[in-house]
Amino acid sequence: MSSVKSDTPGTLIGSGRVALVLEYNGGRYHGWQSQKSGLPTVQQNLEIALSKVANHPVEVVCAGRTDAGVHASHQVIHFETSALRSQRSWVMGANANLPSDISVHWVGNVDESFHARFSAKNRRYRYVIYNNPIRPALYNKEVTWNYRPLDEKKMAFAAQCLIGEHDFSSFRAAGCQAKSPVRTVQFLEVKRFSDFIIIDIQANAFLHHMVRNIAGVLMAIGSGTMPETWAEEVLHAKDRSLGGVTAPPFGLYFIHVGYESGEIPMVELGPSFIKPYYVLSNSSV
Repeated sequence: MSSVKSDTPGTLIGSGRVALVLEYNGGRYHGWQSQKSGLPTVQQNLEIALSKVANHPVEVVCAGRTDAGVHASHQVIHFETSALRSQRSWVMGANANLPSDISVHWVGNVDESFHARFSAKNRRYRYVIYNNPIRPALYNKEVTWNYRPLDEKKMAFAAQCLIGEHDFSSFRAAGCQAKSPVRTVQFLEVKRFSDFIIIDIQANAFLHHMVRNIAGVLMAIGSGTMPETWAEEVLHAKDRSLGGVTAPPFGLYFIHVGYESGEIPMVELGPSFIKPYYVLSNSSV
């Protein structure tokens, strides 16, 4: 996939609906969504930065809300603005007013019918596990450390029962507000690259904590604590209390949103520090 493309030089962006692509390290934020408590969130910081560039209050809508500690390499949002700025002014102006762990990559005009959340056809996450007896000093808040030896082949085999349309009640958080627990997982792969194990999953939409609960089940299977059949047993039980522990947020990355319109540019899938492993293994990113 190509990197994010730029608009034609001199093109002014704004005076209507605008889309934006950003990445962030969620380690020090209490999730994406702004909170009445005033705790720091990604949305709060982005709206403050964009409001300064637009010179008027800006409210944003995201493709997928992430929890506290969860990261994104390709989050998509839209907002309304009466301002007109060059793409460079939007991108550089926003980044100048954002903390160093949030970065805007692209901004562009979109049709009024485009909606970052409701126009999305699918969403994709990667869960990154550092599988080594010694805890990592580098990326220690960007990966989930599991010191037990994990069998990625068992994890990959067990994960196959989750592909397709299912009732994922056993994998949703108790406080999940989704009207239906039914989701369609389009693909789910588990691969090892040296000490990293990557769970790569795409679905039409996700329930609250769904990916982290799937990761928790697969790690229990990979460590030998539970049999390979356990993932299917948990799925069919439709009971969250039987689904084991929720995996930590640190290794979870929101990496892509699919739209039919083609208005949002394609990117190389992240997170960036695992890309060399995919290239060396001749695997698709």
